[in-house]
Amino acid sequence: MIHAVCQLQAVLGPESGLVLVGGAVRDRLLGREGGDWDLASALMPEVVTTRAKMAGLKVFPTGIQHGTVTVLVEGHPFEITTFRGDGDYLDGRHPVSVRLGVALEEDLARRDFTINAMALPVEAVESPDWQDRIVDPFHGKDDLEARLVRAVGNPLQRFAEDGLRPLRACRFAAQLDFSVEEGTLLAVPERLEVARMVAMERVFVELTKLLKGVAADRGLALLERSGLLGLWLPELLPLIGLDQGRHHRLDAWHHTQAVAMAVPPEVPLRWAALLHDCGKPACRTVDEAGNVHFYGHEAQSLIVAEAVLQRLRSSRALFSEVLALVRHHGNHPTPEWSDGACRRLLRRLEEDRLPLETWGAFRLGDQRGKGWGDEACVPQHQALMDRLRQLAQARPPLSPKALALDGRTLMALLGRSGGPWLGELQAHLLEKLMEEPERNTAEGLETWVREWAKEAWSPPV
Repeated sequence: MIHAVCQLQAVLGPESGLVLVGGAVRDRLLGREGGDWDLASALMPEVVTTRAKMAGLKVFPTGIQHGTVTVLVEGHPFEITTFRGDGDYLDGRHPVSVRLGVALEEDLARRDFTINAMALPVEAVESPDWQDRIVDPFHGKDDLEARLVRAVGNPLQRFAEDGLRPLRACRFAAQLDFSVEEGTLLAVPERLEVARMVAMERVFVELTKLLKGVAADRGLALLERSGLLGLWLPELLPLIGLDQGRHHRLDAWHHTQAVAMAVPPEVPLRWAALLHDCGKPACRTVDEAGNVHFYGHEAQSLIVAEAVLQRLRSSRALFSEVLALVRHHGNHPTPEWSDGACRRLLRRLEEDRLPLETWGAFRLGDQRGKGWGDEACVPQHQALMDRLRQLAQARPPLSPKALALDGRTLMALLGRSGGPWLGELQAHLLEKLMEEPERNTAEGLETWVREWAKEAWSPPV
């Protein structure tokens, strides 16, 4: 990557003032790898385009109206934006006009947070003193040292320009395990109407990054405190302070945060952690002995989670996997379960295309998230998973495709054309096989098939 950037510097020339900007500088200071390397230059986009093409590089006008072109170097795409100042923001996201050709310091002044408002001259990227060469007019390095997310200049103005910035503040706090500077955080509630203008697709992307963060619980707490939770996820507000009874040390909202931290940082698991108990407030009851119950909360959580993910424009694949995790998170097998009962659980997971290991990772996170501060649940969980894995490795028939007699053979055997009866028969056979999987042979099934047909189709006496 560094070699490609230096090659680009040679192509554009020393007068280009080419600098590495934003997150790339921040991450380099933090010792974090990956991410895009965005660049800025004193050159106008037309000049960048001409010089890059003369050098045989591919150029794409990805944001020419805002002074941005993308240049492909050694297989890496680099966005290069001419130093610019922004005009007024009217849609809560984008400036209606830009001024190209401003000084670098003015370009940095339009950015969101101090830790993203630094620039490193490309000529200094490989220099031993590169940290001293960073252009840092808003003391971003100090805020990195203090682990703070602080708005550039007046936070009310920054958040009035772009309604996504308040959510990005919470997201960076979650990703970096930083705090949000108090003045910056206090400005968020005053700009919720601007935040409301942001497209749901963009909100979903930022929330997903927040949930994947190393401090997702911090990000969620900031959403609550700032008012952003009520703006975009109002269904979760009733979880705050909701007592869960003697089996939980934490209220429902803090349990949600704890589960988000206890499951692996994979997108479906983190979204499921956020939504798995959102139906509890509507299902909470207290019996005569004072015990708290949440009967049927899995089904109610499923309804709420579906509505949330649809509103946020989730992908279909993620939608399906999150809902499967929410649907099955209330399954708690015990050592007393029979092998047949365990196979039925495997069959339900198979029907929802939910891998056993994914279900298991979420179940363990849910157990750990109860807040007792110990790992007593781990040995029991490991023993359960070992048992389920052993049963799964025996390849019991979990779907109609696994039956020793396929649909065409069943129709021929009974001399009937297809119809609803066929699905009913296959479900019957699968249920019988949960207790006797070794009967999944042509001979073993045929007896059951004829018994079922006689009972289902014989006229009543």
